[in-house]
Amino acid sequence: MVPADIRSRHAALAAELRQHDHAYYVLAKPVISDQEYDRRYRELLELEQQHPELTTPDSPSQRVGGKPVSEFPAYRHAIPMMSLDNTYSQPEVREFVNRVQKLLPEESLEWIVEPKVDGLAVSLRYEHGVLRVGATRGDGATGDDITSNLKTIRSVPLKLREVPLEKRGAQPEPDLFGGTNLPESGSLPAVIEVRGEVYMTRDGFAKLNTEREEAGEETFANPRNAAAGSLKQLDPRIVAKRPLDVVLYGLGEVQGGGMPDTQSAMLDWLAGFGFKTPERTWRCRSVEELMTAIAELNTVRKGFNYETDGAVIKLNTFAQRVRCGSTAKAPRWAMAYKYAAEQATTRLKAITIQVGRTGALTPVAELEPVFLAGSTVARATLHNEEELRRKDIRVGDLVVIEKAGEVIPAVVRVLTEKRTGSESDFIFPKTCPECGSKATRGTTAGEELVVWRCPNPDCPAQLCGRVEHWCARGAMDIEGGGEVLAAQLVRSNLVRDVADIYTLTEEKLLTLERMGEKSARNFLAGVTASKARDLWRLLFGLGILHVGAGVAKSLGRHFPTLDAILQAGANQLLEADDIGDVIALSIVQWSGDSRNRELVERLRQEGLNFKSELYRPAAPAGPFAGKTFVLTGTLPTMTREQATAKIEALGGKVSGSVSKKTTYVLAGAEAGSKLEKAQQLGVRILDEAEFVRLCAAG
Repeated sequence: MVPADIRSRHAALAAELRQHDHAYYVLAKPVISDQEYDRRYRELLELEQQHPELTTPDSPSQRVGGKPVSEFPAYRHAIPMMSLDNTYSQPEVREFVNRVQKLLPEESLEWIVEPKVDGLAVSLRYEHGVLRVGATRGDGATGDDITSNLKTIRSVPLKLREVPLEKRGAQPEPDLFGGTNLPESGSLPAVIEVRGEVYMTRDGFAKLNTEREEAGEETFANPRNAAAGSLKQLDPRIVAKRPLDVVLYGLGEVQGGGMPDTQSAMLDWLAGFGFKTPERTWRCRSVEELMTAIAELNTVRKGFNYETDGAVIKLNTFAQRVRCGSTAKAPRWAMAYKYAAEQATTRLKAITIQVGRTGALTPVAELEPVFLAGSTVARATLHNEEELRRKDIRVGDLVVIEKAGEVIPAVVRVLTEKRTGSESDFIFPKTCPECGSKATRGTTAGEELVVWRCPNPDCPAQLCGRVEHWCARGAMDIEGGGEVLAAQLVRSNLVRDVADIYTLTEEKLLTLERMGEKSARNFLAGVTASKARDLWRLLFGLGILHVGAGVAKSLGRHFPTLDAILQAGANQLLEADDIGDVIALSIVQWSGDSRNRELVERLRQEGLNFKSELYRPAAPAGPFAGKTFVLTGTLPTMTREQATAKIEALGGKVSGSVSKKTTYVLAGAEAGSKLEKAQQLGVRILDEAEFVRLCAAG
């Protein structure tokens, strides 16, 4: 039994440390010295060591107390985390505003503009004020439970601040630590999910890369990659050393407690609980005000200590958002305006050929190093031979480069007016520079004739690419299996295909240069954990042409096992969502290759999971069985979700795109390109009244 005075002292210390964390990491207004903070923190730790029962999940000591895990468990969001439609065009912003106004014809609209932080989307779930789950967005419906990692971020409150009853109803006023008290609607909800972005600060990113370079480790490409890579670490103690921060700006599930009715009030509400919210927002009542806000944000964002790549435009009033509704992927009441990618001019010194995992020969521009969008760029993609000719790119040219999506550098154009005559044409090789095989074009399903490929499956460059792809975070997620290790494994002849990864031992790995015991063990732990990954990851990891992560998930929802997929004919594959002729033919060709069949058998023998967790057996046949619907536009009396539920209840299927497999298109007001495509293909178009009659007949 802990004495009452010790329990009281512990509670007071914990509350005070939470306040100081909030003042320092959220408000950037520390009120005590680091030495004073450390003294209080050490006292708290001593009390918990003497009385372990005092250690609770919301104690400040638990920020770095998590133990390493073998993998992150899946977490299903109570309310899906949707993505935003985006544009680079101001005219499209005007069209978006007009579109929303047509949905709310008699109403005045107020907008709020927030910085679009370039980070990793997360959701924080609090129950009775205590952080219970922190998760990534994942596919929107299901993410990874990374609670232990998110607890290490000092600006993430472990326990929400509560406001004395006598203060509720008063106007917000500064407290001792520079924060504000909550308005009357600020009573603590029983459950609240808060959404936002985890990011790495610019200063922290520069320091981290310097430290990694000095230690001989691979540096991160940009702050976003560094933040994402940090949160995927299986050891929270490593995450705690990374300069991560968070900004919160949205809600998921909320149970109990009065909720504000606008975005601007909600941000104040969240700040009152102790959350870090956007440092600048703009409220606008017209398109002109929106354009002014977007331009102003573009100026001030350069002074932020984090990367931003655009402005998020949202309806301010929640009730109006409900009336606007959402599409299957994004809300109709919000849009992201992306700023034009930053550009730089530099000299193209040489062109080299890079051979990818599928054998594609990609020309790469070797550049005079230039600083661009947060990092130094020395290489840029030139895509293919046709792109070289179309842009008339020559060795020695002055070129303009930009980061496509602020990540991948690409050559935009040549400054032909700066040519001196010393520039030279590049002769595209017709043999593989890695293995000497004669290159071919257009030999695989749906292949464009502009792509040259090495046809040799044993090409070392292809094998390196396949191993790196297999280990990638989006595929089998094997920590440490990046480009450097993949090349070492192939060069040393330890790995001849991805199945060989599962035969590696610590003894074999220690023969590699710069491979220590700890790194070897961590890599092997990731290899072991990967055996249990869901089928869609394995399918994506196999690197079948045209089978990306989204297609792999669609196949996993439609087929129960890998064997079922690889044994299916093209017509059976076409029954799965998002699978067209090109993808189906590619899968059939891949599964018909004896080398690939042998690889699958070896993976089976190594104990990898061939079953799909996404698979759901078909519902009992109904009157809509075998029929595919596509929804477009706004229906008069029902939401898309309600229409979808009716269709699925009667055995039908809803698809996101119109094709020759579509049976009906259910069209409402403001129907767009889907309606036009349906008319071109001769697909039957229903309005809501016809749809209701069809359901009744069913």
